[in-house]
Amino acid sequence: MMTRKTRRQVTAPVSAATVVKASEAASPGAQASQKHRTLLAVGSLLLLALVIGSVLYSMRGRFADSPADTTAMGIPEEGRQSSYVGAAVCRTCHEAEYRAWSGSNHDRAMQATSPDTVLGDFADARFRQHGVESRFYRRGDRFFVRTDGPDGKLADYEISYTFGVYPLQQYLIAFPGGRYQALSIAWDSRPKAQGGQRWFHLQPDRRVDHKDPLHWSGNYQNWALQCAECHSTGLRKGYDKTSNTYHTTYSEISVACEACHGQGSRHVEWANRVRPPYPAQGDIGLSRLGSNWNEAWKFPADGARVAMRGNPADPAGMNVCAPCHARRSTLSEERKPGAVLEDSHRLAMLTAPNYHADGQQREEVYVWASFLQSKMWQSGVTCMDCHDPHSLQTRAAGNALCNRCHNDTVYDVPGHHRHLSGSKGAQCINCHMPTQNYMVIHARQDHSLRVPRPDLSLSLGTPNACNQCHRDRKPEWAASAMDRWYGTSWRDRSSYGPTLHAGATRGVLALPDLLDLARNTVAPGIIRATAATLAQSHATPATLQTARQLLTDPDPLVRIAALGLLAPAPPQIRIQTAAPLLSDPLRGVRIEAARILADIPADRLGAERQAAQAAAMQEYQVALDLEADWPSGRLNLGILRLRQGRSDEAVAAFEQAIVLDPLFGPAYVNLADALRQLGRDAEGEGVLRRGLAHMPRNADLHHALGLMFVRQGDQRAALRELSEAARLAPDNPRFLYVEAIALHSAGRRGEALALLHRANQRHPGNIEILAALTALQ
Repeated sequence: MMTRKTRRQVTAPVSAATVVKASEAASPGAQASQKHRTLLAVGSLLLLALVIGSVLYSMRGRFADSPADTTAMGIPEEGRQSSYVGAAVCRTCHEAEYRAWSGSNHDRAMQATSPDTVLGDFADARFRQHGVESRFYRRGDRFFVRTDGPDGKLADYEISYTFGVYPLQQYLIAFPGGRYQALSIAWDSRPKAQGGQRWFHLQPDRRVDHKDPLHWSGNYQNWALQCAECHSTGLRKGYDKTSNTYHTTYSEISVACEACHGQGSRHVEWANRVRPPYPAQGDIGLSRLGSNWNEAWKFPADGARVAMRGNPADPAGMNVCAPCHARRSTLSEERKPGAVLEDSHRLAMLTAPNYHADGQQREEVYVWASFLQSKMWQSGVTCMDCHDPHSLQTRAAGNALCNRCHNDTVYDVPGHHRHLSGSKGAQCINCHMPTQNYMVIHARQDHSLRVPRPDLSLSLGTPNACNQCHRDRKPEWAASAMDRWYGTSWRDRSSYGPTLHAGATRGVLALPDLLDLARNTVAPGIIRATAATLAQSHATPATLQTARQLLTDPDPLVRIAALGLLAPAPPQIRIQTAAPLLSDPLRGVRIEAARILADIPADRLGAERQAAQAAAMQEYQVALDLEADWPSGRLNLGILRLRQGRSDEAVAAFEQAIVLDPLFGPAYVNLADALRQLGRDAEGEGVLRRGLAHMPRNADLHHALGLMFVRQGDQRAALRELSEAARLAPDNPRFLYVEAIALHSAGRRGEALALLHRANQRHPGNIEILAALTALQ
């Protein structure tokens, strides 16, 4: 589904758990800046920790020089757990599949350096970026770079591994503590005619020095943190949070057979025992994956516009793709091949800044959630219908791929696409899968496969495929052209964009439509779950009925979002509604239920629920431990400990988050608030000022400091800090509201009213702003 399977780690995921506001001092909706989380180069998805409503390094790792070094070749006894055997063993029976996979981007996702694997120019090549000149050179078959290191000084580093192949290749360098750091200067492996065969920086417009967390030697460019899970097979991160070191292991260096099919020893045992003809069903000691794509899709009648699928495909074939092609966080490393994503990972919803208002890709989101929105997904199309799972190539070239299911006499003609046959505009993907560049040069198609909607570009500010090609024209021109070609009925096609856009911009006024969309079982689950997620900040007793209804939904994404609607509810209501989901079949749902009930003493749940709560909470703790190398992971742990009344542990967790990233603002805010709860407000002031020394323009820190001055009765200092927070973050309605209240308290009622009126225009439907306007008038 992507040119390269990597990339998923760094972005990640949506933190293992959503976090609720710790207290008034923690600004709701605060989110770590997108720049602060620019992903690791080749393989990534950045972890998005949602904090306060939504915010958010001696030993060398144990790496194998070749797959055989870590492959278990023996066959386990009957009943023993399966183990990895390696692709070479699979080849003995599956030569065709092995040949297709060999040389693919999965096969070459990560490789030990050699003249055969390194694509970049190491013939004493020079690259200069923001005053730093880096030199790439060789010593025999070893490859080196001289560049600025963690102290800002030029030093020589040996390249240990290559990362990715096309359209770019990155390079990993060994550091103490089991770390491998991804160099931010990458090799453009495209042909020279396409602008390739050159060195380039992954952050060309930003000066990233050794003090910046995004520097190649920093935490966020760490292979194990960001990318490893999706570039190797059988990977275990092996992070030790006490020593802050890694002991990472894998069964094979690349994405090999068992990354998708699971550990193969039981299958080898089965294969040694049975003889052809082999059974089409039953336990073969391995996950059966396939879509029967060639036989499954048939046109129901001559002249039919679209082919239909005879029998649904086994969802396991799709599910194996999801973990590495989704923006998500990891809940467990114990994933069963083909299992539902929500049993091992948590998927990011279709919200800003990752997605545009109508669900189109914006930041690096890795395809999965885009495809879940599509009519193709709803009609039973699978990844393997379009992509060969071993070579990763599409099953046909150009429009021929689409024409297998869409009648070419209807769709592949000027009467449909309104462009010259054979032209760029006549290619299906250019209208229905527009591209976005990630990592500077990696153009990826949007897999939501939508019809272009230039009219929504006008009302929602979203992009459209027409104007991606016709950059010199405006959306009005594109919409008028479509009116001439197709009439105006295309404008009436249903779109979830307006509702989701309203959910992000119109506050409580959007709540009824959000709840209607969340209940709409015809809509894709990812859309419904996003609607419920947007409704969470407006949850009231009136939303409880909808929440209860959604808790029984068959889609786990919807159940997880419904649990979030219960977060503000009183304890007894949460016990009655959320406790049953502590025993949900899927880990992700159980973990969210545990989070929602984290402040409830076990004895209030009843004997039948106590064991389920303990088990789910243990799963939650495992998920947090997996993310303990992320500052946001430590932050989420601290917020959990606060809710459990374990304040000293919360303080320690927040401090650890700051050690991992001194520029992680939410950690300072939550640490200061935890100290307030412990009666140590003076220490909290010191924490906030320490944060502001690193980040003087951080609005959350100014706001928290202002609230502290309110508690101290220093009205002038409070208003100064609260006003600065609102000035730095005018899109945060809470900051505007609090500034207005502070102005009114200072006897400046006219200024307060004027500010509230401006805030209401900017943030219509915000309950606090509306209530304040009513009260003051």
